[in-house]
Amino acid sequence: MLKRSMLLGAAGTLAILLGGAAMPANAQIHVAVAGPLTGENAAFGTQMKQGAEQAVADINKAGGLLGKQLILDVGDDACDPKQAVSVANQLASKGVKMVAGHFCSGSSIPASKVYSEEGILEISPASTNPKYTDDGSWNTFRVCGRDDEQGKVAGDYLARHFKNEKIAILNDNSAYGKGLADETTKALHAAGGKEVLNSAYTPGEKDYSSIVSRLKEAGVSVIYVGGYHTEAGLIIRQAKEQGMKATLVGGDALLTSEFWQISGDAGTGTMMTFPPDPRLMKSAANVVAEFKAKKIDPEGYVLYTYAAIQVWADAAKKAGTADARKVAAALKASGNWPSVLGPVSFDQKGDPTGGGYVFYVWKDGSYAQM
Repeated sequence: MLKRSMLLGAAGTLAILLGGAAMPANAQIHVAVAGPLTGENAAFGTQMKQGAEQAVADINKAGGLLGKQLILDVGDDACDPKQAVSVANQLASKGVKMVAGHFCSGSSIPASKVYSEEGILEISPASTNPKYTDDGSWNTFRVCGRDDEQGKVAGDYLARHFKNEKIAILNDNSAYGKGLADETTKALHAAGGKEVLNSAYTPGEKDYSSIVSRLKEAGVSVIYVGGYHTEAGLIIRQAKEQGMKATLVGGDALLTSEFWQISGDAGTGTMMTFPPDPRLMKSAANVVAEFKAKKIDPEGYVLYTYAAIQVWADAAKKAGTADARKVAAALKASGNWPSVLGPVSFDQKGDPTGGGYVFYVWKDGSYAQM
């Protein structure tokens, strides 16, 4: 695995053909993965990079695509919108045909505008904000779900299972976090529930004692966090340190081992929404075995990134070209693309059809589906 220190600038290139020997430039197709390889969300960028590397290696090992080998370019946006635009421009200058990325919705949305203008297909493994595809162009796709779907599952659950509890809904004001918290709040109200506190917090801080004090004063026993694992882990740990006996509930951004490293035992019982675990699917068995042989646990968005490149490659084969517009048309025209996530189909916005969210729970340093 390429060390972060070896990445040249915000967008680097794997200098070798993964799974193949060096070839002339006209016998290569550039693809990319872009996400947070640095910063607080670097764990997810690492997941994405691992998935992309394995997908490219497997495609090249099987003979490549359209008679050519794939080259993987890597972009680090640190989940910063401005850096994401810079990465998008750098990847465009390298002639990439598709980007598996970005992770944060706040990065995917502005980057997608660059990719659209430059004729590049973007398939996000993780960006869940509805605006990414609702306001997107011909080139925006995702293999994950949407916040309005995830928020409905969370809001309905809160209303049903915690109807006699005092619920607080927090968000980090990011496109992902606020979007998810807003959708969860909407679903909670529609199901007859009501929160006693709805507030934003500032991401990147280390001390959340002020927000914890507000939670205590309101008698909160259930904390829903629309945000990322670092702050969620700190909030529940500091809440427990102040004597609160609250249950933390969150979204898909809590499915990383780094959450537990931050929360410690205070994270016990934390629940979060995510699609059914792809690691357990028959369609992923061979690829999961490849990862395990490398001592890699394909958790979180590893397999989602693998699938993004996998379905793109199959659509390019069907279209007979890597031209992004033609591949995008093929992705929408045909369905049930085989992938490690199972069959994937896209609607006209580029969202996957079918799927759904379930709950997972943290216990003893690991999480499992409820």
